[in-house]
Amino acid sequence: MTSKADILYNYIGFVLYRDFFKGEILDGNLILILPFVFGAVIGSFLNVCIHRLPLGLSVVSPPSRCPKCERHIPFYDNIPIFSYFILMGKCRNCGSPFSFRYALIELLTGAFAVFLFLKFGLTIELFAYFLFVSALIVITFIDLEHQIIPDIISLPGIAIGFALSFILPFPGVLNSVIGLLAGGGILIAIAFGWYFLTGTEGMGGGDIKLLAMVGAFLGWKSVLLTLLLGSFLGAFVGGIVMLIYGKNSKHPIPFGPFLAAGAVSYLFFGEELIGWYIMQMIGV
Repeated sequence: MTSKADILYNYIGFVLYRDFFKGEILDGNLILILPFVFGAVIGSFLNVCIHRLPLGLSVVSPPSRCPKCERHIPFYDNIPIFSYFILMGKCRNCGSPFSFRYALIELLTGAFAVFLFLKFGLTIELFAYFLFVSALIVITFIDLEHQIIPDIISLPGIAIGFALSFILPFPGVLNSVIGLLAGGGILIAIAFGWYFLTGTEGMGGGDIKLLAMVGAFLGWKSVLLTLLLGSFLGAFVGGIVMLIYGKNSKHPIPFGPFLAAGAVSYLFFGEELIGWYIMQMIGV
């Protein structure tokens, strides 16, 4: 007997055939839907990384499976974004709920693929910075859940960012070297200073390596702006948490997601933000 989910899948297939191939939906927008689909597919893999890396598991094997019943998830239940809503966020086999984070990350990665395509076009920069943003997404959600930034992401990220500086028009080799050294050095100095003044650790090693990765990909200017924006966002969110839970709140606030947000802001609007800041400083 055909299930309701199968009927819905068939209907979606019919609509895609009718409108996609006839060009009724995608006329003029096809060029944006393709990077979105690509990004959403990569987002599905990022979900695997976010779930497995903190547990020390392989991101390749075994294939996707339900964390509750451990049954393999077939390809038709593993379509980015669509499958989550078609199955109402539950495993088809055991009915256990899946976190909405899975669909959110697929949607977020697809959206960033579109934004990067609009900014860089079909160039090597598109793929280089999509790799960078994908790493930031993985780091952000792992840090939010586990308060760690895996070295397996940040350390190769530093090397890849530096290697790409030899072939990308921006930031250039020297700028990349200064950026990764400044990114790591500034936070090391802050960490030592904080420890000297308070006797407690105020900056994790993962944050230091993350900022070094940002500098390697985007250059030394990005380090300053990323740290400034990340600190501002962290202070803003931290203030809200204190208002809600009180000054003695036990809710940890990882710094990695705020650094990632600052880095993405620089990637898309860095020169504009720096220009605006200079104009404010000189009073124009």
